[in-house]
Amino acid sequence: MLAKRIIACLDIKNGRTVKGVNFENIRDAGNPVELGALYAGAGIDELVFLDITATNEKRKTLADLAKKIAAVINIPFTVGGGVSSIEDVRVLLQNGADKIAVNSAAFKNPSLIANLAKEFGSQCIVVAIDTKQEADGQWYVYLNGGTVPTTTTCLAWAQEAAILGAGEILLTSMNHDGTKAGFALDITAAVSNAVSIPVIASGGGGSMEHFEAVFKAGAADAALAASIFHFKEIEVHALKSFLLDKGLPIRL
Repeated sequence: MLAKRIIACLDIKNGRTVKGVNFENIRDAGNPVELGALYAGAGIDELVFLDITATNEKRKTLADLAKKIAAVINIPFTVGGGVSSIEDVRVLLQNGADKIAVNSAAFKNPSLIANLAKEFGSQCIVVAIDTKQEADGQWYVYLNGGTVPTTTTCLAWAQEAAILGAGEILLTSMNHDGTKAGFALDITAAVSNAVSIPVIASGGGGSMEHFEAVFKAGAADAALAASIFHFKEIEVHALKSFLLDKGLPIRL
């Protein structure tokens, strides 16, 4: 069985790491280069860098900042935000990224996923899905940093993305984001069971038990968190030891 991965996320705004709740009420969480180095040293499995305002500000991801972070880490590094072309991906890979996250641009132009997978390999392409459960109980896809709703269900888009050549799905529950009340187990399990590629659960991690639950009940391949690591609420090694004790395959 493949090891379950623990991933730290750096949401970037104006060159700083930030964190919000339900994609709102953003607050500063520190210097992203310093945090990246700290996590790599602490034993985090992977690092994700998301330039959260790039799409709304109609600009490209901060490649220079990504390069600075890449220089101080020795773990797999995923970069996303405002990525909409083969050239965007090439620039980020040249600046130290190992994988690229695409979100809104891929949804608006699904052939982008196939084109990127053909050019760089599926293992390099992460399709990020921001999803929100509405009053009808369905989980819908949201675009542009969670500001634009669509009528497409999360499950349908995840399945399409996998068919088109995505190597991984980064699934963020907007309902759970920043709440530290636990991951969205139902939709995570539904997506994990519907696609043959790894699913990264994001949104709501607040305790060690939440990680155990998303790996077991949520069938996630990886779990991503931000504020609990940024504000030192959970120590990476302690979390990994806990999960190992619970019988999960974890890289210590």
